[in-house]
Amino acid sequence: MTQTAKALLVDDRRENLMALEAILQGLPVQSVAVESGEAALKQLLVEDFAVILLDAQMPEMDGFETATHIKRRERTRHVPIIFLTAADRDAQLALRGYAVGAVDYLTKPFDPWVLRAKVSVFVELWVKTRQLAAQSDLVRERDAQWRVLTDAVDEATGLLRSDDPDARDRAVELLEQARWGAHP
Repeated sequence: MTQTAKALLVDDRRENLMALEAILQGLPVQSVAVESGEAALKQLLVEDFAVILLDAQMPEMDGFETATHIKRRERTRHVPIIFLTAADRDAQLALRGYAVGAVDYLTKPFDPWVLRAKVSVFVELWVKTRQLAAQSDLVRERDAQWRVLTDAVDEATGLLRSDDPDARDRAVELLEQARWGAHP
């Protein structure tokens, strides 16, 4: 089952969220737009995201505080955050963004194609990470099956080497159980 990558868009201005959704249109990512840091944190409790586009300057909980909460949570600490801000090119704000865990900091107006490219990279990384996790789970499952079969063969071999007259039947039964247990 493949899961669609999601981008969390966080901005207190609805028109900015609509613009971000338009920029991401056509990418293999589902946009989830929220209008506050608190709403973003709630979304992160129930959904997984490939990337977060976070407005730095919002009322109540600003983007920096939101990012701090995101990076403190085990479940969300590795989600990449790209800060977006209308603030002038104040280097201190950018440094503050990187200090709280952002992977990038873009000031408006930014090139929409650059943002699309950055989001695409994080979506691709998210997809590849999910694929690797699925392959890793499959390898663990196969290893467990292999151990069951190996243990059954070892036990059956021991039975066949014994002097017990019923050993052959028990060995065959063990091997059949292991076979059907490993391959339903």
